[in-house]
Amino acid sequence: MLRVGLTGGLGSGKSTVSGHLRELGAEVIEADELARALMEPGHPVYDEIVEVFGPGVVAPDSKLDRARLAELAFRGGRLNELNAIVHPAVIAVQGDWMREVFLRDPRAIAVVESALIYEVERDARLRGESEGVLSYWRRRFDRIIAVTAPDELKIARYVARLSPSGWDDRIAADARSRLAKQLSDAVKVSRADFVLENAGDLTELRAQVEAVWRQLVELGNKSLQTGPYNRQTN
Repeated sequence: MLRVGLTGGLGSGKSTVSGHLRELGAEVIEADELARALMEPGHPVYDEIVEVFGPGVVAPDSKLDRARLAELAFRGGRLNELNAIVHPAVIAVQGDWMREVFLRDPRAIAVVESALIYEVERDARLRGESEGVLSYWRRRFDRIIAVTAPDELKIARYVARLSPSGWDDRIAADARSRLAKQLSDAVKVSRADFVLENAGDLTELRAQVEAVWRQLVELGNKSLQTGPYNRQTN
């Protein structure tokens, strides 16, 4: 099985790319969807967030007040605290998923879509975690795909998604704050195996994805013969 990480900054177009890869035959899982599910009431992640951030992050319906939590994390300087709770749980579920995919189809190309593949390692090391899954998360992928786009286009996409009625300065400011916490495209490109440029032409993006997919399939076929990529996630 070939394990692929798909990453890129906010608004870069990762979801579009993951959709294309799924259509082409990849097994795909989205880190953001996993995180949202694990932050629902009844999960240990939810309980720990409430314990650490206080009852003020709980909405009247007992779910997390995500706007309040985001404000504390991004504007209150507590993002690292939140990530230290959420990331280990998300990565554990991703590991379980990869094992299931491998058992079901050893020839599969398993794609994890996550904006923070590199940031997870960076933040873990900044917290002094020199060992463990977070500090070595990148090593659990055989290949990395980075999706890039101009920052202003990323911001515009983010605003359009959250405010379809028109431009919203508050949401744009939130996008800039989130991007500031992420590594730049230049850094991600320097560490990636494949780069997809998503400046807005969807036909061109699809062509790029198909070209990368052909290379991934070739790598997957080689792994069946030589075994360098055919490893289960520990």
